[in-house]
Amino acid sequence: MRKSLLFLCLLLSGLLVAQEGDRKPSSLVQFSGVVVTGDSLLPVPFTNILIKNSFRGTMSDIHGYFSFVAATGDTILFSAVGFERSSFAIPDSLEENKVSMIHVMFSDTVALRELQVYPWPSREQFAQAFLDLRLDNESYRNAVSNLSDAELMQRIENLPADSYQSFQYQMALDQTRLYYSGGTPPINIFNPIAWAQFIQAWQNGDFKKKDR
Repeated sequence: MRKSLLFLCLLLSGLLVAQEGDRKPSSLVQFSGVVVTGDSLLPVPFTNILIKNSFRGTMSDIHGYFSFVAATGDTILFSAVGFERSSFAIPDSLEENKVSMIHVMFSDTVALRELQVYPWPSREQFAQAFLDLRLDNESYRNAVSNLSDAELMQRIENLPADSYQSFQYQMALDQTRLYYSGGTPPINIFNPIAWAQFIQAWQNGDFKKKDR
């Protein structure tokens, strides 16, 4: 009995060794590429790229580029949100130890049934509720007051400048300083246009003290 079991074990070991010898040894390759869409060839960022039957893989960057080490004969699985799953098999016969490709993925469109949501059971009840609607006069007055020209102008004047406006103001000052560098800036006291505007304002009574 023991001899039979020993003979059977030796026979199975020989078969396993023979099968391993018939297999072509796989070599490691640098697998790189870009994942793009099928309709516009735009990059597909953050695509999950996994070697089949293993936990090894990577993820494409924001430009759709990926690169990792795989083996010849591996099946690479590609999956991304909103796209159909796809795969690619690395050939066994490679002349170099690197593979580069452009992998195209197609959108996975799911058409949902149209759903209309109404707060009333029927259109007739909605029309009647709309006719019976009574708007609050106080809310209307508040809206008109908040949108008045004087209120908006006051808010604009009291609103501090943001970073972009401060940057534009500083750049304008720098440009003015560079424009007059090496010379004398103009003085409005010798500007005839400014004098004409002053005389016109004086004749119009703009400088008179207004009664409060």
